[in-house]
Amino acid sequence: MVILHKPVAGESEQSLTRFLARAKRAVGLRGAVTVLLTTSRELQTLNRRFRRKDTPTDVLSFPPAMRGARPFAGDVAISADIAARNARRLGHSTADEVRILTLHGLLHLAGYNHESDDGQMARREQLLRKKLRLPVALIERSGMDADSNPRKHPATRRACTRPATRPSRTRSSSRRGPR
Repeated sequence: MVILHKPVAGESEQSLTRFLARAKRAVGLRGAVTVLLTTSRELQTLNRRFRRKDTPTDVLSFPPAMRGARPFAGDVAISADIAARNARRLGHSTADEVRILTLHGLLHLAGYNHESDDGQMARREQLLRKKLRLPVALIERSGMDADSNPRKHPATRRACTRPATRPSRTRSSSRRGPR
């Protein structure tokens, strides 16, 4: 399910829902996922509440608190404001940026953690980005320097939205909080 609290140029609820289905299959994620596209202010509120960080961020992933009878993989929240700024800076569409952030959030829901997995998530994201025909991925651009590709720099400061405390590739969590 996709919820657009803030519209994005070139991205309808229908097109993002279709992308979400393709990306979930590519990631191998089962269960329902809700994607909330909203403002930086709302992401800052969520970040403060769940991560105790009082700053806006581009994407947050929330795994289910408990596995129930009905399969639910989790929630992804994306700042449309930050997505638009990143897209302008990196030279691609805001719709593509929203899709990149959606893919990144789905990988976190699948248990990946780029802060502690020795590049496993980065490699998976790069492979899936190519498969889904997306421009440079979130983790890839965070490692770039201005000399290697100035068009794709500066790196996003808000790329790491999953706490490093949960082991990589773990699929369930007893606490409700963002990744």
